[in-house]
Amino acid sequence: MKYVVYLVFAAMILMNSDAISQNDYRTHVVQKNESIWKIAEQYGLTKADIVKLNPNVSDKPAENTVLVLPKSAKVLGISSDPIDFKKHKVRRKETLFGIAKKYEVSVEEIKRYNKELYARELKKGERIQIPVYAKPRVIQVVTSENDKPVIVPKIGPTPVTTDLGKLTSHTVQPKETRYGIARMYGITIADLEKINPQLGPGLTKGAIINVPAETVMETAVTEEGFMFYEVQPKEGFFRLKVKTGLTEEEIVALNPYASEGLKEGMILKIPKTATAVVADSTEVVNLENSIVNPSTKRVAVLLPFRLNKAVTDTSNTSSDVIKKDKLMALSLDFYSGVLMATEFAKDKGISIILDVHDTEYSSAKVEQILRQNDFENFDAVIGPLGQKQVEKAAGLLKGGSVPVFSPLSNKEVKISRNLFQTLPDDSMLEDAMIEYLKEQSTGKNIIVITDGNHAAQKAKLMAALPGAKMAKPRKEGFLYVQDILDQIVVNKENWVILESSDPILVSNVVGVLNGLPIEHKLRLFSLDKNEAYDYHDVSNMHLAKLNFTFPSVNKNYNYKDREPFLISYKNKYGVLPNKYAVRGFDITYDILLRLASSKDIYQASDSDFETEYIENKFRYSKKFMSGYVNNAFYIIKYKEDLQFEVIR
Repeated sequence: MKYVVYLVFAAMILMNSDAISQNDYRTHVVQKNESIWKIAEQYGLTKADIVKLNPNVSDKPAENTVLVLPKSAKVLGISSDPIDFKKHKVRRKETLFGIAKKYEVSVEEIKRYNKELYARELKKGERIQIPVYAKPRVIQVVTSENDKPVIVPKIGPTPVTTDLGKLTSHTVQPKETRYGIARMYGITIADLEKINPQLGPGLTKGAIINVPAETVMETAVTEEGFMFYEVQPKEGFFRLKVKTGLTEEEIVALNPYASEGLKEGMILKIPKTATAVVADSTEVVNLENSIVNPSTKRVAVLLPFRLNKAVTDTSNTSSDVIKKDKLMALSLDFYSGVLMATEFAKDKGISIILDVHDTEYSSAKVEQILRQNDFENFDAVIGPLGQKQVEKAAGLLKGGSVPVFSPLSNKEVKISRNLFQTLPDDSMLEDAMIEYLKEQSTGKNIIVITDGNHAAQKAKLMAALPGAKMAKPRKEGFLYVQDILDQIVVNKENWVILESSDPILVSNVVGVLNGLPIEHKLRLFSLDKNEAYDYHDVSNMHLAKLNFTFPSVNKNYNYKDREPFLISYKNKYGVLPNKYAVRGFDITYDILLRLASSKDIYQASDSDFETEYIENKFRYSKKFMSGYVNNAFYIIKYKEDLQFEVIR
């Protein structure tokens, strides 16, 4: 990256007769969002000191600007995190720039701790948080492990009283880590950083830091064969057992202070044999075993049943109307799954009040429903279906933080903080599939085939798989056998990645690949199994023979399974459920179990765990300044017996 350098030495030599040698200066490369005030504080200088040597510098220099500083300036180890906050009441005509200048912080730092200011201007009379950073401290020089002098903050040995009790000093020993020191004194990493705001990313041997006056463990260095683990939010002994295989008694035996219970940030010593389990941060949880809040749940369902159309269409029977109206049929199927989920939840002791509304697939109708009914005390709203309608619902219910679940759309929406996107978007599936191909492609001959509408996917694939070959469709929009043969490598597995929504090209490629000898070891992949693969000329037998592999938001259940839901559904409705009925069940049952296992749906969706049901799984994460998205999906492979295999 190109650096911007302020060449001040020549000017200084011309202007100052007493100019001194360049050896009397040092440089500082400006980091992202650094202000002149912050840099001055970091080196124990004033703003005037920096401007004197860099006369053209602005209050907020561009990233990677190289500033000239006096050689005597020493890094004082200022924390990049605030140690406190001040409240500032905005006055008339005040600007962010003016407030930032007043408090010697950057505009970006104010926005970071007042996130609503990313989206709007200041309002007169509102109170905003201003971060307060650690002031420069006395420094001392110590020797690091490589015998080079290192400047560290010096903290006096006199105990100080804080909310952690009295503090004293601790001299960092070889091999000591933040985790070990925090565990030694029975505090969390956050506590350690709070009482040592000057701490950098690593610890230096000989550094003197603040710690509680009393220790709870003898040493901060873990023994051979063990590792440190930081307790995550809402993590209890049960979840730790799932992650590590250790019982509560075993954890307490290794960490006696855990006998009073676990708390977020607590540092535990665990055997390294548990590392592989802990490293897998996604835990599959059966929420049926975690019901702690079975109080009555009130849920609204907003679906386009379009009963107004059924009433006005007197020329057809109800069944005829349903057959003709696919959206009505889809809604009824989905709703049948919702009803089954409420019955299953009641069997688990969860009471439900279900309010059902017909949106008529109209944004105006959605608004009418929400304005004419009091949704303030609802635990969740499932629906509406359409993108614009679900945005409307989430926006109207945002003030009361009523969670709105978008059940069937994965299109990009304006996500409000109370909106749950239950389907992963296409880009998430694409990226996951590309990552899988990268991991598995060693020793494989990769052949990429794309049509003209998939240039973005082609670029992503070629960037991720630099050794891949291209088989380009001819002008007519298809390939000949020889076009494929020219790219095949004998005695290697040949993986073909097909990116197209053109049913003609898809059926052409699938047919050609199936006609080639089995010795070529062909396998077919796609980042998107779209409707082109359902074209009548695309044989499922051919796809199965090629072990066709693709990402999917759901898996297909096996109709031979003795799954209680499938049995109950068939007993009630006389048929097995289609994918919309299954999705209605999976989404609703997951919502009800989350509500019953936590205080509310937001608390139940904060932890990084995964739930799985008949065909769908859910792992929600919160987007920055926005709502929640489901990050759970499958990678599916066709088997030669026409069954599907989940390979990830």
